[in-house]
Formats: sequence, structure tokens, C-alpha cells
Amino acid sequence: MDTAFLVVTVVVVAVGLVAGVWASSTSGEAYRQIGHGGLSLNDGTDRAGPAPSAAAVAVEREAEVRQLLEARNARRAARGQPVQDVEAELARLLRAPTAPADPALAAEVRDLVVARNARRVRQGRPPLDVEAEVARSLRELQGPG
Repeated sequence: MDTAFLVVTVVVVAVGLVAGVWASSTSGEAYRQIGHGGLSLNDGTDRAGPAPSAAAVAVEREAEVRQLLEARNARRAARGQPVQDVEAELARLLRAPTAPADPALAAEVRDLVVARNARRVRQGRPPLDVEAEVARSLRELQGPG
């Protein structure tokens, strides 16, 4: 009885291994097609056009910020609060910061960006432009106004 159980176990394992090898060798194309097709959001074709110019991006940004400010004013008016001047607020939000950052803060932010770049390189991702990232981070830290 023990030998019959051993034979059945070995045969089932061998058949299972053969079926697994066969299934994995014939299903490669099926796995590559997952997420592609007529109903998928990204079918692999590149539909992106040329990158917009800086002027076009600035105009679009200004239009979107103006739209948000007008919506905020509509909500304020609905609550009975005084509305703000959209053009003045738009100019305040879109102007470049005039006050330079504290040199110690800029040095600390630069160290953080350099450390972030080292981590990105270790992960196989391209490094960021240090000066651009420092400027962006300082703008975020300054906040509005």
C-alpha cells in the first residue's frame, strides 16, 4: 500500500511539473497583451503632440487660476461674504517671489535635493536639476504672498 501511494504521488507531481512548464512556455504572449486592446486606456500608441511652448503654458495657467479665483468669489458671494478683486489676487499669486531665501535654508534645501538625487540614482532613475529643485522647494516653503 505504501508503494502505491508513493507511485501515485510521484506521478501526480511529475504530471503537474510538465503541465506547469508547458503552461508557462505557451502563455508568454497572453501576459504581454494584458492591458492592451480597444477597451484599455493606454493601448500603446503615442497620441501626445508636441510639447506646448512656455508662453502657452503660462496663458493656460493664468486662465485656470483666474477660473479658480472666480469660483472662489462665487462661493464667497453665496455665503454673503465680500468678494475679492480677481485681477489683484491673480497678479499676487502669479508674480515671482521677490524676497530671497535665507542662505542657511537654501543650503539645507540644497543638501536635501542632493540626497534625493543620490537616492534616485541608486533606484535607477535620472537625477533632478539641483538648482531648479532648490528654487521649486523654496517657492513651496515661502507659500502664497
